[in-house]
Amino acid sequence: MAQSNPFLLAADNGPNLLPLLRSNPSLASSQDAHGYSLMHAAASYNHIDLLRSLVNEFQVNANLKDEDGETSLFVVETVEAAKVLIEELKVDVGITNTEGLTAEEKIREEGDYPTVADFLHISRTCEIDTSNNGQDASINGSSGHPPPLPPNVTVNVGTLEEASLEGQAEEVDPEFKQRIEELAAREDFQAEEGQRRLRELIADAVKDVGANGHRDVRRRLE
Repeated sequence: MAQSNPFLLAADNGPNLLPLLRSNPSLASSQDAHGYSLMHAAASYNHIDLLRSLVNEFQVNANLKDEDGETSLFVVETVEAAKVLIEELKVDVGITNTEGLTAEEKIREEGDYPTVADFLHISRTCEIDTSNNGQDASINGSSGHPPPLPPNVTVNVGTLEEASLEGQAEEVDPEFKQRIEELAAREDFQAEEGQRRLRELIADAVKDVGANGHRDVRRRLE
């Protein structure tokens, strides 16, 4: 009997996949002729538990790239999947593909999932802030100011404006305004905990922004 196709099983998150991988662990890191992997399939179809299993149980390289130099982060369609990949599985948000684009830039260019691009923007900004400036300075080299936000969300202490996709100003949510101001005033705003809270706050803010359309998954199967 022919062996089941692990890529199709990953796309469906079928019950036979994990037993198959446990019987032949090397399949977990397998890639097709185009570099498409189980990580890419799981990320694209939002199979969060499968992503965790691939990295934590089967020790798959979280930064596995396809032939275009793209990790699974380039094919995510939800903030939830992006958050798990970056914060739990430690996928490098700064990796660029063969065109020189990060996952944020590629997703924003395609225009299908602006909320995901916004979350990646915040995550990359916070990563640069931590690695280049430590916990005492912002990305611009001064403390006490929040890092740059996504293009459709602008924040100043005391002033908050969130623009819609059509470029029209919308009424500011008072609760969100209060939360962002309280966060910016925290002494640990530039520390790891403050940056984590910022990412969560922005993720909440952008969840309802953008189209809810669904695109075909970029499956690389022959």
